[in-house]
Amino acid sequence: MTRLTTVARGLITAVAALLAATASTATAQARTEPKAPKDFVALRSVDPTIIQEMRYFTSHNFVGEHIDGYVQPICVLTRPAAQALHKAQRKLLRQGYTLKVYDCYRPQRAVDHFVRWAKDLDDQAMKGEFYPNVDKTRLFADGYIAEKSGHSRGSTLDLTLVRLPAKPTRPYHPGEPLVPCFAPKDERFPDNSVDMGTGFDCFDTLSHTLDPRIQGEQRANRLLLKSTLEGLGFVNLAEEWWHYTYKPEPYPDTYFDFPVSRKSLTSHH
Repeated sequence: MTRLTTVARGLITAVAALLAATASTATAQARTEPKAPKDFVALRSVDPTIIQEMRYFTSHNFVGEHIDGYVQPICVLTRPAAQALHKAQRKLLRQGYTLKVYDCYRPQRAVDHFVRWAKDLDDQAMKGEFYPNVDKTRLFADGYIAEKSGHSRGSTLDLTLVRLPAKPTRPYHPGEPLVPCFAPKDERFPDNSVDMGTGFDCFDTLSHTLDPRIQGEQRANRLLLKSTLEGLGFVNLAEEWWHYTYKPEPYPDTYFDFPVSRKSLTSHH
């Protein structure tokens, strides 16, 4: 009897230790998910009128799947960048336009996802839309993919203009026929934005903001976005008409990895 009791006690102790270890591991994992610094905000809390179409939360992007780190489809930015964007929105609303963001803060784990995809030369599912004329072996050399992104510092975003009243963009259906991102606007994926000459994330030299082949209304649209944002402290990346960074950046040398979610911001007051 005593021996059985001792065995039973030993089992109970072992089970209790296992449960405690499991609980402490779960707690440790919950604790180790990084949080955003206090001066990061959800854009909606600064300007709820800016349209948010967070492409990397969806499968309508050059990878063709939901990207790591995008827990919710929200735009997160440093507060100075969000406030400057709010000023730009106020100017544009008076002219009959609204801003629309495609991506804002991007965690390092999302960038790592892009890098893994770029190294997998067999995965070319979205080539027909996003990089029809670029050999996938050239993505790093040509600068389309890099192991670090300014987006991870929190003051860089990808955006466009939408004419008011804004009509909704229809959902993308995985597997639907792909049309090159530089095709005429009425042929490519139906985005509700103004015509910028290419779609967002178009891996092509036609995406260069001042490419001389982009003329007329398309060029005027790009220049309206550029002049409005540059007047408020944003700097355009010359190779991408949609890409802007607010300067001076609060975190010019820090690449964050907290997830894109409200929970990452919950410690804020």
